[in-house]
This record gives sequence, structure tokens and C-alpha cells, in this order.
Amino acid sequence: MRSPAAMLASFRDSHPAIAIELALNNRNEDLLRRDADVAVRMVRPRQKSLVARCIGKTGIGLYAHRDYAEKFGLPKEIAELGKHCLIGYDRDDRPLRSLGALPAPLTRELAGFRSDSDPAQFAALRAGVGIGGCQHNIAHRYPELVGVLAKTIRFELEIWVAMHEDMRSTSRVRLLFDHLAAGLSAYVRKARAGG
Repeated sequence: MRSPAAMLASFRDSHPAIAIELALNNRNEDLLRRDADVAVRMVRPRQKSLVARCIGKTGIGLYAHRDYAEKFGLPKEIAELGKHCLIGYDRDDRPLRSLGALPAPLTRELAGFRSDSDPAQFAALRAGVGIGGCQHNIAHRYPELVGVLAKTIRFELEIWVAMHEDMRSTSRVRLLFDHLAAGLSAYVRKARAGG
């Protein structure tokens, strides 16, 4: 399964004259103010004047590193999460709120490791710091990660690619938009098929 980073590499191979500037954060950059040319979002874009394409849905669940599971065991029910170190957000709870209704124990205060950076949370998960959320299609690439409460806690988020409608006529932006839409669609389809 091609990763999003590999999608950018293949775009650069095909279009070496186009520079890519990547901003990784959980904020929805304001495409109307041209804070970004193309955005990949986990929520439906609501601003008018945007061209947006729904790519599909990605599943999210809780995971832990095998080393963490061997040291501390894994919860058998939601109520036991309070006995574990959860990896969660610090100040920016938008990604958590976007999941909808959450089981009561999944709060900021319960998190023993807090960061508003998704890469930092993933690094902590892979280092065995605690139990954290992760997209299934990412977690499945790392055999050392094991699912936690997989039948009880699972979410799906939509993936959208968006740009300002005025950017459709800018070929470099349109090329990237179409490339990301095609690559992410294949990524989601393959994940759904279990590959």
C-alpha cells in the first residue's frame, strides 16, 4: 500500500519543477485566504468557493506496542482504560471532537502523555509509552502494534481533498489535487480490502 509520503514522492518524480511545501498540523488552513493551495482534511469542508472531493473513510482504533502490552497488560473493557497510560491531545481537542460521541474515559485528563502533534503521538505509540489512537491502515504496517478494545472502540473519519475554486485553472495546483485524490482513493480502497 502506497503511503501518503510515497504519493508526494511520485508526484515529484512526475513533476520535478513543482515545489511542494508541506504543513503538517491539525488546523484546517483557510483556503479562502490562500493559507494553502491544497488541503487534505478529515472533516467535510464547509466554506463556500471550495472544490472538495470526498476520498472515502479511514478507520481509527486504539493500539499499543507489544512491549507495553507485555509490561502492563491490556484493558478488557472501557472502564479499565483509566489504569493505563493513554496517549492523547494537550490543548487542541478538535481531532478528538471530530470523532463524535466518545466513551467517558477518553478525556484529556486521562492522558498520561499529551501532545497536539499527531507524529509525536504516533512516535510515543511506537515507543511503547501507552495506548493511543491510530488509523488502521497505518497501524497494520507495524506488526509490533496490537489492537486494543477493537470491538468496542472504533471510529471512522472521512478524508477530503480541497482547494479554492479559483485554483482549478492553476495547472500545478490542479495536478497535485488530482494526484492526491487518486492516490488517497487507492490508499483507502486498499485499506478497506485489507491489503
